[in-house]
Amino acid sequence: MGSLFAELARQASTNARREVETYAREIPEFAILDTNRRARAETLDYAVWLRRRTVELSPDNDELSEVDLDSISLMGEVRADAGMSPSSRQQVLRLHTALMLREINEAIETQRGGGVEELMRMMSWFAPQGERGISAYRQGFVAVMRRRLPYVEQIDLLARSLLNGDPLAAELAAVTGTELPEFCAVTVIRAPDRPADDSALDADIEVLVKTHRVLVARSTENGEKGGDLIVLVPLPRDLAETMPAHSVPDLVATPVRDLARALGRPCAVGTAAAPVAELADALDRARRVSRAAPLRPVSERLRPYTVADVFTEVAVADVPFVDEWLRALVGRLEPGPDLLVTLDAYYRHDMHRGATAAALNVHTRTLDYRLRRVRELTGIDPGSTRGVRVLSSVVTRWLSGAWD
Repeated sequence: MGSLFAELARQASTNARREVETYAREIPEFAILDTNRRARAETLDYAVWLRRRTVELSPDNDELSEVDLDSISLMGEVRADAGMSPSSRQQVLRLHTALMLREINEAIETQRGGGVEELMRMMSWFAPQGERGISAYRQGFVAVMRRRLPYVEQIDLLARSLLNGDPLAAELAAVTGTELPEFCAVTVIRAPDRPADDSALDADIEVLVKTHRVLVARSTENGEKGGDLIVLVPLPRDLAETMPAHSVPDLVATPVRDLARALGRPCAVGTAAAPVAELADALDRARRVSRAAPLRPVSERLRPYTVADVFTEVAVADVPFVDEWLRALVGRLEPGPDLLVTLDAYYRHDMHRGATAAALNVHTRTLDYRLRRVRELTGIDPGSTRGVRVLSSVVTRWLSGAWD
């Protein structure tokens, strides 16, 4: 055994203790290692074993054996059984890899510039065998999650993994029998009065997932359950690459409408399409669109909004003084009565007087009176170009609940 490998073997116990201390310090779920001696001892034993096997196998480029991989997989199972979250699992893998590379570098420095050939041998072993070890660890972790988690929670976790670019997604896809897509429409359903505990929705989500082959996650911006519902709809490549920015195909609209109907309360829905590698950005766009979109009762006409539908309102939300100006116009119109509702119907029916009056169940003369009243109160003609630009944004911002 060369000097680099000898140095790594000599430092195995010290380096393992440093790893355990790093876990306890940087990963909240490992804080238990400071108080639970048994858990700390088991974690330390595993860290020492893994380093010693590395030193034993790497000089001759020997592969991790099936017994080795089973031991690594078992550790993944143990940690999943202890309740470790997927995010902590990822942090463990990152820290372990970073610490191992640091240890190799420290051992090289101890050789005062020597051991280059041994370093190359070590790195040639480390990359492929490290990947095999990580894969085994993930498999053990996922196997426990499959036993412990209900199907809807497995789907939720898969959706989150895709949105976060987490490699765990591949294992979860295998567990749930899901084919990983190349492109997705990320759709956010915003229902502000949805109860924090909506476990009764699980049965509807499971039917939706299995019927439409979509993924559903309960999520907020902070990654906690509750708040928005996120629907990932796989898109065929040809559709994803040719779909206009303002288009929402039935492939997306139908499952979203079904889930909104199961919610049974007014929703605002935003969507954005992207390749899987860019889903996090698509989620941000879809969420911003959903916040700018109007809250409406569920109906057969409910469809997700795209940025093309509410680009003005999305921009206005980021410009406080413009938003306040629009809000002031609402203040003039709210005493109406029914002026804002009238404007909403007027613009939704493309300013067609007859269709608008019918939708409102009023005479056209009543409609004309209300439109004149809007002009008197705001100084803006609803039927003018300026009126469409300003008052349609006023109505949409009001309906979105942004000023509640």
